[in-house]
Amino acid sequence: MSYLKGERDGLPWAYAIEDIGPDAAEAITSRLRGWAVSAPIELGRTLLERGGRLLRHMTVMQCDLPIARPVEAAAPDGFRVVSCDRAPADIFPAWFAAYPPGHPDHRPRDGEKALNEELVPLLNGEMIGPLLACSVLAVRGGSPGEVVGGVIVTDSDRGPWVADVFRHPERSPRGLGTVMLSAALARAGADGLPCLGLVVTEGNPARRVYERLGFRVIDTTLTVQI
Repeated sequence: MSYLKGERDGLPWAYAIEDIGPDAAEAITSRLRGWAVSAPIELGRTLLERGGRLLRHMTVMQCDLPIARPVEAAAPDGFRVVSCDRAPADIFPAWFAAYPPGHPDHRPRDGEKALNEELVPLLNGEMIGPLLACSVLAVRGGSPGEVVGGVIVTDSDRGPWVADVFRHPERSPRGLGTVMLSAALARAGADGLPCLGLVVTEGNPARRVYERLGFRVIDTTLTVQI
C-alpha cells in the first residue's frame, strides 16, 4: 500500500492509504507497530481483529464549492466573524473548551501541552499545511473581542481542508458553528478554491450541519493504534 505520514497524539501516523494489496494488514501489523493508522473501513476492521485499538471512527466529507455556492450567514447579535489573525493564546480557551467530556471528540490532555504541541503547530502550518485566508474566528463583544469559536482551514496534502471547527459551549450560542462554517465556505469560494474537505467523528451531531451546508460523504475510515 501507499500512505502519507504524519503525527497523531504523539504517534507516527499513516493516513490517506491507497493502492491496498492483499497483504496490507500483515504489512501494517508487522512493520507499523505503535503507529496510528487511518484505514478504509474493511482494512480497519481487519486491523482491529488483529489486536488493534480503535482511536476514531471517521467519515470523510467534501463540499464542492462551485456546486454549493455558499452564502455567508449573519452572526448573532453581539458576535462577529473575523479573519483568523489572533495569537494562539487568544484562540486557545475556546478551542480547548470545545470538546468537553461526553463529546465524541473529547480526550483527556494537558492544556499547556495541547497549546504548544497541537494548536500552535496547527496555526503555524506545521501540522497539516499552511493556514488559508478563508479561516475565520467568531468573537464576542467589541474590538478586539473574545474569541469564542473558529474554523481552521489549511492547504493539506489532500487539498483545502477544514482542520478544525470549534465553539466554546458556554461562551457562545448554538448555531454559531453553522454561521462560522458558512462564512469559511463563502470566503473559500470567493478565493477560487474548488472544494473543502473535512472529517467528522461517528456520533458527532455536527455532521447534520455539514450536510445542510453542502458536504457529502466520500469515504469512511477507522483510525487504529497498532
